[in-house]
Amino acid sequence: MAFRNVLIVDDEESMRHLLAVILKERGYEVRAVANGEDALKELAARDYDLVLSDVRMPRMDGLALLKKALEGQPDLTFIVMSAYGTHTTAIEAMKAGAYDYVSKPFKPDEVVLVLRKAEERLRLARENRRLRTELAAGYRIENIIGASDAMQEVLRQIRKVAPLKATVLLSGESGTGKELVARALHDLSPRASLPFVAVNCGAIPAELIESELFGHVKGAFTDASRDKKGLASEADGGTLFLDEIGELPPPLQVKLLRFLQEEEVRRVGDTRSEKVDVRVVAATARDLQRAVKEGQFREDLFYRLNVVGIRLPSLRERPEDIPALVGHFLAKYQRLRPEAPFSGVSGPAMEALKAYRWPGNVRELEHAVERAVVLADGSELAEGDLPDDLRAAPRPTPPVVLPEGTLSVKRATREVEEQLIRKALEQTGGNRTRAAELLELSYRALLYKIKEYGIIA
Repeated sequence: MAFRNVLIVDDEESMRHLLAVILKERGYEVRAVANGEDALKELAARDYDLVLSDVRMPRMDGLALLKKALEGQPDLTFIVMSAYGTHTTAIEAMKAGAYDYVSKPFKPDEVVLVLRKAEERLRLARENRRLRTELAAGYRIENIIGASDAMQEVLRQIRKVAPLKATVLLSGESGTGKELVARALHDLSPRASLPFVAVNCGAIPAELIESELFGHVKGAFTDASRDKKGLASEADGGTLFLDEIGELPPPLQVKLLRFLQEEEVRRVGDTRSEKVDVRVVAATARDLQRAVKEGQFREDLFYRLNVVGIRLPSLRERPEDIPALVGHFLAKYQRLRPEAPFSGVSGPAMEALKAYRWPGNVRELEHAVERAVVLADGSELAEGDLPDDLRAAPRPTPPVVLPEGTLSVKRATREVEEQLIRKALEQTGGNRTRAAELLELSYRALLYKIKEYGIIA
């Protein structure tokens, strides 16, 4: 992201001219003024990416200009120029918000280098904002897809609970979208503009969890070479998401309970506590009530976490949501093949997707669609683009329609046989070899019957 418009501010005409020549030769759009007051007028009249200003000027010096300019445009990149002996003022300007300074006299390449560094900083800042925006958009409640009664109940609970500070316990199988719901609770709360900090309690070694969660002071243990702020403190004012809470070791369960009760953090090795204001959302794929009965999880901590419980249904419980989810993921991964957009999903492919049991739930479905998008040859997602284990999954036997008006076993057998052959050919996309396998017929017998019944396949 290159700077386009640069404003030069210097009371020396020769310096203004020199800088303008240097920067214009390198493709910058440049305007130059002689003092801070004229610079403020320029900033009010036009958009500038960067101001390059002298520190020592009559009427309004560079420091005063910096403060005034940043009041109106906090994101403006400001670089000061200082002659020998004014470095202290230049450093003061940087403390006030200037990005960098250039010492006079300077070589042309020195000025350009500082501008290039500022450009890279601006590019990274804008990219960071873009990624944050995309990430936040991806976790909006609108992206929790489900028209089924089970998911509509989850969405109703999210909207009702989000504005409150009450602790929420999310339960459900792996891949059902617990972090997505946790972020939606944060996004719809008054804390949305403050930190959302996620901690996977099952991914951190037991001996490090306390330090990660609550922090430590220098010298608290062998590797504690400096003070460290814990993730609970990082989330101050926002939401702390404790994923896989069922994996928390018993000693930490006691400390978490105290944290929830007192809303205080005490770092490892510290003698004092500090108040924090966080909303806690916990999630688990385990049956915590059973864990309580088996003595693996503290009962008092369970009730403290389960102030509001939201259960996320498995994908098996809401197969009617699969077509909408598939459409969402197809649109999401269309970027992987922009030159060949998909027109949809074939009937047999959708039947296979709906018949599969999805042990990995929505996460597994997303990965299956992403894989299919990468491997697909046609404009329609076909059954052959799906993973082998998914295509091989057993499917419900179609209902057999018996002919009306007759009790003839011979006639009924022929009609049922024709129905089954047509269904097998439809299910395999016309693949006669696979259809014969499904029907438990030899390939030659199937060809004979296709001809006998006049089936076009």
